[in-house]
Amino acid sequence: MPGTHRLGSCSGPRSRLLTAALACSSLACAGCAAGEAASTASVRSPAQVASITATVAVASAAAPAPAGAAIPKEPLSGRVITVDPGHNGGNFTHPLQIGRLVNDGNGEKECDTTGTAAPDGYRETDFNWSVATRLRALLLAAGAHVVMTRQSNTGVGPCITQRAAIGNRAHSDAAISIHADGGPPAGSGFAILTPAPIPSRADQAIIIPSHRLALALRTSLERIGLHPSTYDGVDGIAPRTDLGGLNLSRVPKVFVEVANMQNAGDEAPMERPAFRQLLARALLAGLERFLG
Repeated sequence: MPGTHRLGSCSGPRSRLLTAALACSSLACAGCAAGEAASTASVRSPAQVASITATVAVASAAAPAPAGAAIPKEPLSGRVITVDPGHNGGNFTHPLQIGRLVNDGNGEKECDTTGTAAPDGYRETDFNWSVATRLRALLLAAGAHVVMTRQSNTGVGPCITQRAAIGNRAHSDAAISIHADGGPPAGSGFAILTPAPIPSRADQAIIIPSHRLALALRTSLERIGLHPSTYDGVDGIAPRTDLGGLNLSRVPKVFVEVANMQNAGDEAPMERPAFRQLLARALLAGLERFLG
């Protein structure tokens, strides 16, 4: 939850179709071979027919793909994606370390913050980490190279400057920062924070692609039943100039404020593993849509 808030917080299918088609093709070949053997049954003994059928089936299964045949790829094969779980579990016990000011690309801001928490104590950092690790597993299965900005939920930081630098150094095709908000209790819904023009124009090149990424993610979030924020942004999109993670990024990047942890209706599903898995799948779908 980037930005200063309450509680001292800051605010593929194509591959599967190809695989299925190839499988059907192999089955069809085996079927043809079996049919050919059967058609000669009148001149061969049953033992000979069985032997021929078995031999053809084994040969068909072992035969290499024809020269020049396309090999199906995973949807995100070759793509580099940075996943940034907001905050960190150890931030609560190191206020001086995370509270020091750093250059956010458009002024100064705290190195990091604790994030928010629900009234029952469920922490944003725990939610962020759970969704991020689930998303990482899905991305890896889709063929992507995944770069994480932190490796556990018990450490401190890293600073917002380092989070942006990690994605930049990796030359990421996309970067996504996962958060939950600490907004007004009556407010609900998700907001996707995007980079907006800053005086230095250092983020100019990523503004349009980041907006495209936000639109792709918004579609995916709406498809699983979530709705745009009632209090932040317009139709779920909120451009920002005060977030170092966006100002300092040189690759397409967004912050996804999944829901408002201060709203009982928003927060209750967040504590359920099934919801966090559903959310990770929606984020995967949005990234796949954006990267095309």
